[in-house]
Amino acid sequence: MPRIFLSFRKSDSRWMRDRVYRALSDRLGANEVFKSGQSIPPGADFAEILRRQAAECELMCVLIGPGWRDARGEDGVRLLDRAHDWVRVEIATALRAGNRVVPVLLGDATMLPDASALPAEIAQLARLQFVRVPETHLPDGLAHFGDELTALLSDAGTDTDADAGTALEPGHGTAPAADPEPSVTMTAHVSGGGSAYQAARDQTIRLA
Repeated sequence: MPRIFLSFRKSDSRWMRDRVYRALSDRLGANEVFKSGQSIPPGADFAEILRRQAAECELMCVLIGPGWRDARGEDGVRLLDRAHDWVRVEIATALRAGNRVVPVLLGDATMLPDASALPAEIAQLARLQFVRVPETHLPDGLAHFGDELTALLSDAGTDTDADAGTALEPGHGTAPAADPEPSVTMTAHVSGGGSAYQAARDQTIRLA
């Protein structure tokens, strides 16, 4: 089962979407990335596969380009406003399943849609932290994007192992765990105000 589901609109930012897919496939392996055009075999029930993959993926990347929100059909109706729009169905399915959903903004100027511009069942998308893949310096942007997703998948794998009770304990083929390093607290004075920022797992900066 692929761990990453790429949700996208076919008419939106195709060349950047393909670059994202190739970059993730090269880094993680093609079998770890679900993309409908490559991952659904001929003759398969695509509707059943899309729903199942969206419900069971560890992470859904919603690829959003300039034309994602306002794409319309031949009748002039916005695609997102159709209950059977597959982009809408995929996102709603993943959200209901409690999966991690990450908006991925393609290009330098693409903005995350407001909740008011989205159907109610996927309005939560507007409140989720996004990742941007810029068109300028694209190789660096793709590398950073790969780093972000690899970290998210690693965290998910660690949580899964802990929940399942499969984490190795000292004395079972592993060296004893080192004592945790003491917490280090740093205070920074910033003009104009600010908010707390966690620098690392063992280090906290408080703005004063």
